[in-house]
Amino acid sequence: MSVAIPEQLGAKAHTDGGWGRSDVPVQTRSARFTSNVASEYPDVTGRELEWKLTPVALVRDLIDGELDGRAYKYLSTEGEGGKTDWVGRDHARVGSAGVAEEKSSANAWGAFEHALTITVSGEEPAQVLVNRGDLGAAPKAAHTVITAEANSTGLVVIQSGGQAHLSENVEIVVEEGAHLTVVSIQEWSDDSTHLASHFAQVGRNATFRHVVVSLGGKVVRVNPSVHLSGEGADGELFGLYFADAGQHLEQRVYLHHQAANTRGRVNYKGALQGEGARTVWVGDVLIGRDAAGTDSYEQNRNLVLSEGTRADSIPNLEIETGDILGAGHASATGRFDDEQLFYLQARGITEDEARRLVVLGFLTEIIQKIGSPEIEQRLLETVVAELGAGS
Repeated sequence: MSVAIPEQLGAKAHTDGGWGRSDVPVQTRSARFTSNVASEYPDVTGRELEWKLTPVALVRDLIDGELDGRAYKYLSTEGEGGKTDWVGRDHARVGSAGVAEEKSSANAWGAFEHALTITVSGEEPAQVLVNRGDLGAAPKAAHTVITAEANSTGLVVIQSGGQAHLSENVEIVVEEGAHLTVVSIQEWSDDSTHLASHFAQVGRNATFRHVVVSLGGKVVRVNPSVHLSGEGADGELFGLYFADAGQHLEQRVYLHHQAANTRGRVNYKGALQGEGARTVWVGDVLIGRDAAGTDSYEQNRNLVLSEGTRADSIPNLEIETGDILGAGHASATGRFDDEQLFYLQARGITEDEARRLVVLGFLTEIIQKIGSPEIEQRLLETVVAELGAGS
């Protein structure tokens, strides 16, 4: 459990590279400096707390280089109650959910020319599917704003594939009484890099489910930051990642219980196979002073399938009030369960098939949270293909 640093010690200062005073490091997400202006951040060296586990050299151009912020081509399927549109930087919805808290996010914020807005409205369940791909080899910036209007219900899926070198921000606003699921699927080409910051504000008695699926790309780093800002808000954050040889898949999750009687669940699962496969998961849960009655739990589990892999898993929990229902965190990284394999093989199943069934059983729990049978089935097939590629 980490300890919050009082703001009066200068924890939000940034001129010395993310340290408050010269001898006191910022140890909590809530105390970090925030700004949408990239020049207000110090240079990223790779030694900073938020960057030291990332291959900075491979994403340097996304952190502080020039980005192409023009609108990109996409295909969308919009059911009744769902709508997509491009808007200008000065649109009222831009900036409604969050502020950048690292330089790559601010760099993208300053570079985008138009934001893609996705709106869910009406009482009937709505579904919006956005497909984008082959954004090109040049470093690019993007901005998306997703809004679930009051008392609406919706599923928004953003599927990404092909080549890209992308830094982006995704803002999500879940208004009072709304129920929204947002799914972000990364299936980029092997040479692609992608840095993403997701910001969400969840209103009174609203329910929000956020699912990250990272399967493709050389370096993929997705950082969700979810604020349960309305009383009775409910937030569920799920993630699935499968790293092959040479891949770096990273996620830094922040769940902030701001209001009273909120509920939060964080559950990320990953698998690794192949020489140099690397995953990073950092989970930060903050139960604020006004979050009485909070019920929160976070966990991360990693399944190692071969030698030469590395999984970093760091759960953090901060509690600023004693009046809560419960809070906890857990982390585990390990190999196959020999007893499970023995049980399956004793019933005539080959070792390879037994291993496949164990991995699928491990990851299926997350895939089933998406809420679209067609997408769930496709992702299961993709995971099976990943397993075959590593055998």
